[in-house]
Amino acid sequence: MGDSRITKVVIVGGGTAGWMAAAALSRSMGHLSIRLVESDEIGTVGVGEATIPAIRLFNALIGADEIEFIRETGATFKLGIQFHDWGRIGDTYMHAFGQIGRSLGMLPFQQYWLRGRNEGVAGPLCDYSLNATAGRQNRFARLPRIPDTSLDGIAHAFHFDAALYAAYLRKLAEGAGVARTEGKIASVRRNGESGHIEAVVLEDGTAIEGELFIDCSGFRALLIEETLETGYEDWTHWLPCDRAIAVPSENAGPARPYTQAIAHQAGWQWRIPLQHRTGNGHVFCSDFLSEDEATEILLANIEGRPLAEPRTLRFRTGMRSRAWNANVVALGLASGFLEPLESTSIHLIQNGIAKLLAHFPGLDFDAANIDAYNRRVRFDYERIRDFVILHYHANQRSDSPFWIRCREMGIPDTLAAKIELFGSHGQIVREGDELFVEIGWFQVLTGQNIVPRGYHPMADALTRDELAGFFDDIETIIARTAAHLPGHEEYIAQHCAAGVPA
Repeated sequence: MGDSRITKVVIVGGGTAGWMAAAALSRSMGHLSIRLVESDEIGTVGVGEATIPAIRLFNALIGADEIEFIRETGATFKLGIQFHDWGRIGDTYMHAFGQIGRSLGMLPFQQYWLRGRNEGVAGPLCDYSLNATAGRQNRFARLPRIPDTSLDGIAHAFHFDAALYAAYLRKLAEGAGVARTEGKIASVRRNGESGHIEAVVLEDGTAIEGELFIDCSGFRALLIEETLETGYEDWTHWLPCDRAIAVPSENAGPARPYTQAIAHQAGWQWRIPLQHRTGNGHVFCSDFLSEDEATEILLANIEGRPLAEPRTLRFRTGMRSRAWNANVVALGLASGFLEPLESTSIHLIQNGIAKLLAHFPGLDFDAANIDAYNRRVRFDYERIRDFVILHYHANQRSDSPFWIRCREMGIPDTLAAKIELFGSHGQIVREGDELFVEIGWFQVLTGQNIVPRGYHPMADALTRDELAGFFDDIETIIARTAAHLPGHEEYIAQHCAAGVPA
């Protein structure tokens, strides 16, 4: 029996997606010959600067030291996302990472909180979250568990400079044997019988052959779409924003340990603090707002002096019909796009890589294996899509046609079922291994004023005084712990300050 193992992998495109794939494959599969092809003349989108805690698993996989990574990417710590004006103008809530309260018996904390809110003995949900409380006070420390309690500590992710992260990944990948070729791809050579990609041909005529190709060519989708014509599912009827204006600015005050998502008349603004600058962007729908108007709104709402001219990104929210077609796997923007509202862009790259490792093919490119990969990737995209749609749909704003349209639009059946189930007695069911857990959904649903009609009857097992004491104990522990944490910038200065120029 001949050796059916794949040995030659070609990654088309660098940036975050390409170098994440290169670093992960080189660290996980030492027998592979990996070549990454990119051109310095082709820019990258590079606005995905906010992450979720799962990024720490990826960094561990590739052998990245966390302190070194923070210093080399100008990173700050992230405890969650603060939303302004999403339910009604004037509303603010936090989607915080990590534990909120603690379960009691068979019930999660949120069921007791629903009863406590009805009876006036429960405070705001964020008072029972260490992440949210520390975030409000601009405090941070790496604290996996609150000492002498059963409560989890801080759950953190990062804000970082995407271009610096790609450079850091490149250093690790090349150190693990990945070869880089500089140049623009002029054509793609396919096998006449199978239709598989055999090689990419550069402008100077150099042919780079491979057995498995990973398309990280961004929105262009050179292999998966331009060559294989895989198809794209457009989701703009659910997520109508189709533009983003991005601009970096000087830091203007202490770096907050959370991302901000500030709703405007036809979209929203991100504010992402790094050590050496702040990332800003305005995501909007061009049906309701011109690019000039969107730029004016963004520049009027940044906190420091702009460091560059604003640039426009145009996109269509959706996903590739198949992320894996023939011998091509698409990652990053080549596989689809979900706006960065919940910081899932880099996670979707990480997720695609993890599933590729789990379903790594042989030279036969077994169809059942490819189909399983595509089903799993589709599930992830669709469930994240539903979570992002929820933010738009669950609004009570009447100040602009955009928000009225979002509230009145039809939504996917999967999301409608989730909202309906929650509306009865606050129940949320996490399907399979979907990314966002129950407490994440709960924070957004309640943060945007969706109030269940009741709560689980088992929450009545406590007397009113016992319930009040339960909340008081947790709130006291959270408040006391947060008060003893150092300031966010103080922690960075002591442990992981970067020498990154603005």
